[in-house]
Amino acid sequence: MKKVFILFLCFFCFSQNIRAEEDLTVHAQSAYLIEATTGKVLYDKNGEEKLFPASMTKMMSLILVYEALNDGSLKLDEVLSISENAASMGGSQVFLQPNEQMNVHDLLKAVCISSANDAMVAIAERISGSVSEFVSKMNEKSKELNLVNTNFENTTGLHDENHYSSAKDMALIAKKLIEVGKDDLLSITSTYDAYIREDTNPFWLVNTNKLVKHVEGVDGLKTGFTQEALSCITVTARKNDLRLIGVVMKEPDSKTRNVEVMEMINVGFSKIIYQPIFKMNDIYQSHYFEVGLPHEVDLVYLNDVGVILNKDEKVTVASQTFTQTRFDLPLEAHEKIGEVKIIYDDQSESIVDVGVAQSVSKMQFLDYFQMSFWRVLT
Repeated sequence: MKKVFILFLCFFCFSQNIRAEEDLTVHAQSAYLIEATTGKVLYDKNGEEKLFPASMTKMMSLILVYEALNDGSLKLDEVLSISENAASMGGSQVFLQPNEQMNVHDLLKAVCISSANDAMVAIAERISGSVSEFVSKMNEKSKELNLVNTNFENTTGLHDENHYSSAKDMALIAKKLIEVGKDDLLSITSTYDAYIREDTNPFWLVNTNKLVKHVEGVDGLKTGFTQEALSCITVTARKNDLRLIGVVMKEPDSKTRNVEVMEMINVGFSKIIYQPIFKMNDIYQSHYFEVGLPHEVDLVYLNDVGVILNKDEKVTVASQTFTQTRFDLPLEAHEKIGEVKIIYDDQSESIVDVGVAQSVSKMQFLDYFQMSFWRVLT
């Protein structure tokens, strides 16, 4: 089942951003902070300014990689033969050799931990057949995510004047990447050091994001640097039930970058709480299918339902309204059938997808015959 996050239409009284003049002094050219589940914006400084993203580009590349892993078209244990093109990549690399054999899992570690351009290109070629086709898919995904300040010319972030993004778009890309990569992704991005080629010629990977080692709760996500982009980073951190994503771009150096992004994230954590409302797979209500087998099935929430509040606030559910969006059968277990609008006691609202708790098939002629037969008998 593809996890679909809640779309919040209103966010209670907590509608203001964390104001820089009161809480933060961020010197980055652009900065953006969101809550990772809802996408609630907590801080915005020039968030839509087009800048060079450097290796933060790889977050979009990784979305396509994890989607391929999730649908089974790519396997972690699949062994790839490295092309001359992939081996020729400059910048950050793990010095892959033409025709070298390496499995996808090790290549993924090289990308997520050491930001290896050669490993990223090797996986991109495997998924799409060519780098140019993979880049086209990256830009298609940008449109799907409604990113209006982003255009990709390569998979890695190597400098190109027409290769740009924004802090806001990078935050939304990171949100999507966490959604599709889940714990499998974060287990790699939170790793400080690891090895590839362990059985032949061990190569030490050291995370370009030093915060994962030195700051509790930080478990990703991607750094970047070129002479044109300067120093940038997308950080995700978890504290209790909250996960934040912070982006700073065009910082003068990595030390300033790390200090400012963590100051931004810490202020975010100090301001808000996450109040859970329902959990994924909690039952919403039962639903009757006239021509379905079984006829009556529980509908369940397809994702966690929660709200982001100021620390001194709390809400309760006032009402829920179901709208059916699919009427045809059959349905697989946890397949979406509709949406529930939840109204809270302060009149704010959110929308959550609901699906069937078990598979529902469509009645066939024999089923109708048996049903009619038993009705006659009874």
